[in-house]
Amino acid sequence: MLKRKFPQSRYFEDFELGEVFYIPSRTIGDAEVTAFRTASGDSHPIHYDTEFARERGLPNVMAHPFQLLLYTTPGASDFSYLVEDTLISFIEQSSRFIKPVFRGDSLYPELKVARLEEQRAGGVVTLASSVMNQRAELCMEGEMSFMIKRRPPGAD
Repeated sequence: MLKRKFPQSRYFEDFELGEVFYIPSRTIGDAEVTAFRTASGDSHPIHYDTEFARERGLPNVMAHPFQLLLYTTPGASDFSYLVEDTLISFIEQSSRFIKPVFRGDSLYPELKVARLEEQRAGGVVTLASSVMNQRAELCMEGEMSFMIKRRPPGAD
């Protein structure tokens, strides 16, 4: 039998503006840097060589901006569980990298329902994504949109 975190998926109509989906915090350490390097194939020394980074005036190696983006993946929050049966498609994603992140920084990602747009076949749920550091400074912001099924007539 299929085990579910939530007994039933939510439809487009079940989401509310401002609703927040928290993602666990994480601290950028050697394991995170190495895992991203392996997955991305990016071997620029600014991201992996401490002395190279310090010679350029940085306090430590800089986390790759796409690494921050990965920390906002909806699968790390309850959102993905809430749309197991109602997700039609992941439509788009945008991001803006505001402040650099370095090894040793702790990050606090968050997703928040920013827009709800009704469509014929479903509805578009747009989540605002953000990543703050341990100093409460905004490091990344963006949006991602998903097409979600609408509630069938007569379904409650």
